[in-house]
Amino acid sequence: MRTPVAFFVYRRPDLTERVFEEITKAQPPQLFVVADGPSCPEDEAACRQVRSLVSRASWPCQLLVNFADKNLGCRLRVSSGLDWVFERVERAIILEDDCLPDPSFFRFCEELLDRYGDDNRVMHIGGCNFQDGKLLGKHSYYFSRYCHVWGWATWRRAWRAYDVAMSKWHGLRSTDWLSARLGDPGVVDYWRKVFDCTVQGAVDTWDYQWVFACWQNGGVAATPNANLVANLGLNEGGTHFDPAAGARPAMRLDSLSFPLRHPPAVLRDNRADRHTEAFHYGIRFSKGYKASMMRLVSRAIGRLLE
Repeated sequence: MRTPVAFFVYRRPDLTERVFEEITKAQPPQLFVVADGPSCPEDEAACRQVRSLVSRASWPCQLLVNFADKNLGCRLRVSSGLDWVFERVERAIILEDDCLPDPSFFRFCEELLDRYGDDNRVMHIGGCNFQDGKLLGKHSYYFSRYCHVWGWATWRRAWRAYDVAMSKWHGLRSTDWLSARLGDPGVVDYWRKVFDCTVQGAVDTWDYQWVFACWQNGGVAATPNANLVANLGLNEGGTHFDPAAGARPAMRLDSLSFPLRHPPAVLRDNRADRHTEAFHYGIRFSKGYKASMMRLVSRAIGRLLE
């Protein structure tokens, strides 16, 4: 393996150890460890334990650490940590302490980092697949507008577009920018609300800003045709755990076979994105949009039968 790994940790030694075991097996040449500080005195012991655990790399590598003295929160700790990483390297594979990768995840990311390194259309390589086991064509991956961050990779040239404050949203909000990109009014309304909440600081997160940056620059995400990362943190120990929703089981961890079967062109798969919108984000499409799509499908079938 030739690619650096950036590992984001906090206060969960049990999950951190499981993910760190997989990183150890992959043996990256450089390991960047970014840790947030404790948010209360009760967290101090767990934070110390986590930092001790990840500071003992058992393979020959360059270990670089960035440990916060105080709690920065998800928004600032991850964004500042990635700034720190990409000041030092051109590309990286990124994992958080609750994102358990399949071994094929590392090779998948590395091969696509090589393949699309100079292609500005591709800004993100994801490890997660939210198609519920449905294969999309015969290729190893497809292209999506959605940048899932439960295990992912990118380049410095893409991260340069990131702005944690989303300062350009104010100017775009009143235009048809979202409509032109997303089409369906229900999807547009969903993401307008998400971006509004993000800019207003109503949610302590960094990843919606990354989605915005990719969309603003016309970028797409390469998404594996199998789920290569299981999120283990959707429980009471997670920062964004929702007690009303309860704990959710991790998605099944799958593998990819090699050599990879590459799509012939960098074209977004609209079917996959609609499935993600409906079943991952829970977006309700507008009735008018669904009816118009059905008419288009019917016409297409009719032409095939002529």
